[in-house]
Amino acid sequence: MKRIVIAIEEAPRNRGAFPDLAELPRLLAAAPHRLMFFAGATAVIVSMLWWACVLAAARFGWTHVPAPPVPAGWAHAVLTQYGMLPMFMFGFLLTVFPRWMNQPALPRRAYVPVFAGVFGGYVVSHVGLLGHAGILIAGLSLMLAGWIAAMVALGRVLVRGGVDRHALSCYVALAFGACGLAAFLAFVIGAPWQLAYVAIKLGTFALLLPIYFTVCHRMIPFFSSSVVPGYRVVRPAWSLPALWILALAHLALESMHRYEWLWLVDVPLAAFFAWHWLAWQPWKAMRPGLLAALHLAFAWLPIAFGLFAAQSIVFASGGGFVLGRAPVHALTVGFFGSMLVAMVTRVTQGHSGRPLDMGRIAWLCFGALQVVAVLRIGAELASDHGLWLAIAAFAWIAAFLPWVVRALAIYATPRADGKPG
Repeated sequence: MKRIVIAIEEAPRNRGAFPDLAELPRLLAAAPHRLMFFAGATAVIVSMLWWACVLAAARFGWTHVPAPPVPAGWAHAVLTQYGMLPMFMFGFLLTVFPRWMNQPALPRRAYVPVFAGVFGGYVVSHVGLLGHAGILIAGLSLMLAGWIAAMVALGRVLVRGGVDRHALSCYVALAFGACGLAAFLAFVIGAPWQLAYVAIKLGTFALLLPIYFTVCHRMIPFFSSSVVPGYRVVRPAWSLPALWILALAHLALESMHRYEWLWLVDVPLAAFFAWHWLAWQPWKAMRPGLLAALHLAFAWLPIAFGLFAAQSIVFASGGGFVLGRAPVHALTVGFFGSMLVAMVTRVTQGHSGRPLDMGRIAWLCFGALQVVAVLRIGAELASDHGLWLAIAAFAWIAAFLPWVVRALAIYATPRADGKPG
C-alpha cells in the first residue's frame, strides 16, 4: 500500500500534471512545435470528419449534411494540403530553422500569430464549408495572413543565418504554398476555376512533396547515424535540385493536362526516391521503432510515383485512367500520412522529455494507416466506389484518434522531465 501511495504521489511530477485551463494558453505557447502540433493534431480529425460525412452523405443519400459553397473534393484537397498538414510543418520549421542556422529560438510574438491565423482561419473555413461562402472567404483570408506571418518569421531567420540549402528549399516551397492558397481564395471570391485546379496541384507537388523530402533528406540520415553504429550518411548535394526540377516538371505537365507524358518525369522520380531509400540503408535501421517508422514511411514514395508512371503509360497507350486517383492517395495517405505519424511522434517524444520510443499507440496508428492507404487505393478499383471511399475516410479517423488524444494530452501538459519548452 505504501508503494502505491508513493507512486501516485510521484506520477504528476514524472508525467506532468494537467494544468489549470487558465495556464493552458501559456503552456501551449511555450514552444512553436507545441502550439502548432496541438492545432495539427486537432485538424487531423476535423478535416477527415467533415470529409467522411460528405462522402457518406453522397453514398447513402443523407440530406442533413450541408453542401459546401465550392466543390467538396476541392475543399477537401485544399484544407488538408494548406491547413491540416502545414500546421505540423510550421511547428517543425519554426522550431528548427533557428537551430539549423545557429540562431536563438524564435520569440512567441513570431509564432503565435501563425497559430492564430492558420489554425483560426482553418476553423473558420470549416464553418464556411457548412454552406456559407462569406465565412469561407474570411477563413481562407485569415489562413493566408497566418501563412504570411510564418514566412516573415522564417524569412528573417534565413536572412540572418545565411544560405542553408534545406532551409532555403523549405522556404521556396512555402512561397509556392502562399501562391496556391491565394489562388484558391481568388477562386472562391469569383476568379476562374482553373485557379482552384492549380492551387491543388501546387499544394501536392510544389509545397508538400518538396518540404517532406527536404526534411527527410536532412533528418533521416541524421537520426540513423545517431543510433546505428557504423551507419554511412548519404546526403548528396544534387538531391534537392534534382527533386525540384522533377517535381516542377510533373507539376507543369499536370497543369497542362499532358497526362500521356507524365511517365517521362514519374519514372525518374520513382527511381530517384527508390535510390534514396536504398542509400539510406533501411535494413540497418529497423531498431529502434521510431527510426524504423521513418524508413518504412519513406518507402511509399517510390511506390506512389511508380503508380503515377504506370497510370501515365496506360493512358498514353489508350487505356484511360485505370488507376483513377490511386497514385495521388498513395502519395498523400501513404507517404504524407505515414511520415507525419513517424516524424511528429519522434519530435513529440523528444521535445516533451519522454523516451525516444514509438510506443504502442503510435505503432497502432502507423499500422492502421497502412491499411487505410490500401483501402483508399483499392477504392479506385472497387465497383461500389462511393462506399469504399467513405469506409477509408472513417478508417482514417479510427486510425488516428488514439494517437491524437495522446498527442493532445502531451501538448497540454508540462514536459515530463520538468524542463522548459
